Amino acid sequence: MSELLTINSIDVKYGNIQALRDVSMKVDEGDIVCLIGANGAGKSTLLKAIVGLEPLTNGVITFEDTKIAQMRAESKQRFRFRRNHDILTTDKIAEMGIALVPEGRRVFTDMTVEENLDMGAFMVRDEKVVARKKEEMFEFFPILKSRRKQKTRSLSGGEQQMMAIARALMSSPRLLLLDEPGLGLAPLIIQDIFQKIALINREDKVTVFLVEQNAKIALKASTQGYVMENGKIVLSGDSKELLENSKVRAAYLGE
Repeated sequence: MSELLTINSIDVKYGNIQALRDVSMKVDEGDIVCLIGANGAGKSTLLKAIVGLEPLTNGVITFEDTKIAQMRAESKQRFRFRRNHDILTTDKIAEMGIALVPEGRRVFTDMTVEENLDMGAFMVRDEKVVARKKEEMFEFFPILKSRRKQKTRSLSGGEQQMMAIARALMSSPRLLLLDEPGLGLAPLIIQDIFQKIALINREDKVTVFLVEQNAKIALKASTQGYVMENGKIVLSGDSKELLENSKVRAAYLGE
């Protein structure tokens, strides 16, 4: 399989705080890749860097053959950073086929379900395509069809998560980034969400990169996995092998 997303030695800083340190990883086309780690490890920061919401202080992020984020450190008389102004903005990254479902869902609570889906298709100019995509989402998430005219604030947490995923899929992305899709949900709802993620990957051929604190369900759902601690990748490999890794089992599976 070809590499769809390549992250090469990136750093991200918040003032004097080093959020990401020399992070390198890849996501192959067609895979489900997970990133696990404790709260505050830097997982969400990585997803934001991919879509241009957090600037890099070093390294490169490439989507297929296009550099979408880059920052090079140069040393002359003083240490300073030079930004590459050709790097893409968040809206251009989205147009290339990358969609992010952020942590906490971030739905438009004063809008209806249908209006939220329309917002997900804001880059699509053909109204017939938008209508067809909405019907596809209602077929894939039947509960949303029965709620289509309801304000999003009236939905349960699981229903809001399904709607956030459906909203991201309205743009027909090639790469779907999911930030804590199981956060705050009951176990049965989490299971349902992850079943939907598997279907999206298998039937719609959407590559998935998910961040999740629930290491067991993330590793079981994915093909490749990475472990992040204090902004660094400390382990990577086949997800099944990581599930059996003694360090992973002790630190993240409570064994």
